[in-house]
Amino acid sequence: MTYTYDYFKKSADYIRSVTDFEPEIAIILGSCLGPFAERIENPIVIPYSEIPNFLVSTVEGHAGKLIFGTIQGRKVVCMSGRFHYYEGYDFEQLTAPIRLFKLLGAKVTILTNAAGGINTGYMPGDIMIIKDHIRFAGPSPMRGPNVDEFGDRFFDVSETYTPRLRKLALSLADNYVNRVHEGVYFYFPGPQYETAAEIRAARILGGDAVGMSTVPEALTAAHCKMPLLALSVIANLCAGMLDRPIGDTEVEETSARIAPSFAHYVESIIQNL
Repeated sequence: MTYTYDYFKKSADYIRSVTDFEPEIAIILGSCLGPFAERIENPIVIPYSEIPNFLVSTVEGHAGKLIFGTIQGRKVVCMSGRFHYYEGYDFEQLTAPIRLFKLLGAKVTILTNAAGGINTGYMPGDIMIIKDHIRFAGPSPMRGPNVDEFGDRFFDVSETYTPRLRKLALSLADNYVNRVHEGVYFYFPGPQYETAAEIRAARILGGDAVGMSTVPEALTAAHCKMPLLALSVIANLCAGMLDRPIGDTEVEETSARIAPSFAHYVESIIQNL
């Protein structure tokens, strides 16, 4: 299928038919971080299933709702539940959220995720501000005919993770969370967790954390020239680092433990943008 400008515009046109709310800041919430959405004031909730040409999250714990409202007086749109390649979507389809944000007028996007720590100095519960990523899996989300209305055919990704936003996030960190790092996110397609050998390789290549999301969205933001901040909650240590199997329970427990302080942290970033 060819994903044209009109294909994505149909989603935006539907949103505008439901509400005239114009967001300044767009937020995508990752695994087990959905409770942050409860902090949005005066919410307008639109299920993904009602939006033409949009996707539907199939991951347990991802609510599947687009929420408009305010946080700290700033107008936001929040995706409670995101999409992944491992759900069966093509990489080209994963451009949908960021392109919708762009069409709705958002000026900044904040991405969050739960990631596995591979840097031996990281601990579960730490926050990593993503400064760069490594991706060897799959084609580019911009594969196929270029959509000129969103960006150039060939585009720079050297500042995908906007330096001024990373600097702001670092400056606020000490007030809200104990341990914050800047690091490199290594993308794996999932849904299986990585092998111990893959984790060793990722560490040798310069990765600090691994995950199964975020990078398709970040590349789309770079194509759209959308300023971007991406934050990883280090939910667990990866294969080969502990003498036990990797499972969902630790990810959920860590995310629940850090959720209140992480929510305050993200709120403070939004307030200071």
